[in-house]
Amino acid sequence: MMKKYLLSVFTLILPLLTFAQDSERGIDEIIDEKFGNATGWFVDAIFYQIPFSDTVSVYWVLFPLIIGAMYFTIYFNFINFRGFFTSVNIVRGKYDDLDHHESLIGAGDSTPGGDNIETIAIEDHEGEVSHFQALTAALSATVGLGNIAGVAIAVSIGGAGATFWMIIAGFLGMASKFVECTLGVKYRDIAEDGTVYGGPMYYLTKGLKEKGLGGLGKLLAVLFAIFVIGGSFGGGNMFQVNQAFQLVENITGGEQSFLHGYGWAFGLVMAILVGIVIIGGIKKIAKVTDKIVPFMVAIYVAASLFVIFAKFELIGGAFAAIWNGAFSPEGIAGGAIGVLIQGFRRAAFSNEAGIGSASIAHSAVKTKYAASEGMVALLEPFIDTVVVCTMTALVLIITGFVDPLNPPANDAQAILLTSSAFESSISWFPYVLTVAVVLFAFSSMISWSYYGFQGWTYLFGRSKKAEYTYKVIFCIFVVIGAAASLGSVIGFSDAMVFAMMVPNMVGLILLAPKVKQELNKYMAAIKANKL
Repeated sequence: MMKKYLLSVFTLILPLLTFAQDSERGIDEIIDEKFGNATGWFVDAIFYQIPFSDTVSVYWVLFPLIIGAMYFTIYFNFINFRGFFTSVNIVRGKYDDLDHHESLIGAGDSTPGGDNIETIAIEDHEGEVSHFQALTAALSATVGLGNIAGVAIAVSIGGAGATFWMIIAGFLGMASKFVECTLGVKYRDIAEDGTVYGGPMYYLTKGLKEKGLGGLGKLLAVLFAIFVIGGSFGGGNMFQVNQAFQLVENITGGEQSFLHGYGWAFGLVMAILVGIVIIGGIKKIAKVTDKIVPFMVAIYVAASLFVIFAKFELIGGAFAAIWNGAFSPEGIAGGAIGVLIQGFRRAAFSNEAGIGSASIAHSAVKTKYAASEGMVALLEPFIDTVVVCTMTALVLIITGFVDPLNPPANDAQAILLTSSAFESSISWFPYVLTVAVVLFAFSSMISWSYYGFQGWTYLFGRSKKAEYTYKVIFCIFVVIGAAASLGSVIGFSDAMVFAMMVPNMVGLILLAPKVKQELNKYMAAIKANKL
């Protein structure tokens, strides 16, 4: 029944997409213009830039993200560094015996003053996915185009020094991820069939109600749910498939490519593949991501190391350029502040620490200690930003593909710049990178579909009808994203992703003491286990 429904919907939209591409001023352009006029105020508000000088302007959304990350780093006594090896051991399964438990309330958290039946663990139920699967599901949404394209833009505009600040922001972001993902598990709901519902919607509602701020919590949770749905359709879907198609088209001949004009066909294939995975829920998503993500990251890091060591004699100079450029940049627009902003901006846009999205994937983990998953989550910005982004930056610096006077105008151009940098040492790597980008886009889409779905169920209920409605709409947007050039729609959805930070960060700061309690409880359990 579901497959027939999907096919009938795609049959209806295909003629529209063909017309959108063939007409002189396609439907997509008209929609884009009207949509841009209607939503421009929201995009301008979220991405408002505070001018610091004639050459430097800073997005205001960076301030709460960076200041929040610094606050959590200090409040939790540098957990991002102290807890690193413990986090690795949790992922390795060293403390799994602590998490095996019977039916108990601790798997969820009772709704204060309300009916708590939905949060009681069903018999022998421990969550839906392992620590490693939760980590890969969340990583699949963050490791992607931002690491490949975004870094090229940051390093081109901010010079080699932007890499240093990107690494610092990555380390700070680890603390934010720890806080939000601990809360995601602590306040999750577990349905009678064992399905887990979690994320900022739940810790804002239940956590703030505990503090006597139920009205504020409900308002912030509804806002977050709306923003995460919008972000899932755009930045987590249309943008991903659009950029993947552009690269595939370019690598196969550009405007002479046999794919030129057939974005809808590429989108249709991706939509079918996405649909097959997301209809199975988080367990199916995790089974795909725990295979794709380590494979993608390993290939990308291995290729980066090959390029770096092939030009071994330039490594010292590259690190010197990163260090010197971070504090005494010469000839870079905006000077030291401009370099710092480029690095911090790229890290924040890449790892999404403080946005709240990752806590949705992490909340489905099998554990009775909320802080155990927070510890696992702090590895995410490290892998995403400190490792993968730094590798990209080093490749670009060492191969000489950094030109501050002619930075790439958009992500599609930036991917091609990164591709050319790899090609200079590995002639066939652009083809591998193209496959990697398609896989990155695919894994980001399936993870973001889960994020948006959780927001959808929070607003519209947990019925099968609500579930399939969301998933069909999501698949339709995959096709539209590949076929159309909807710049305003993607800009709006990007703004929605960063708007998620506002309600989330309020909750994180107010609920930080609860996280400290959970951390102390878990560390005490580890200590007792060692005795």
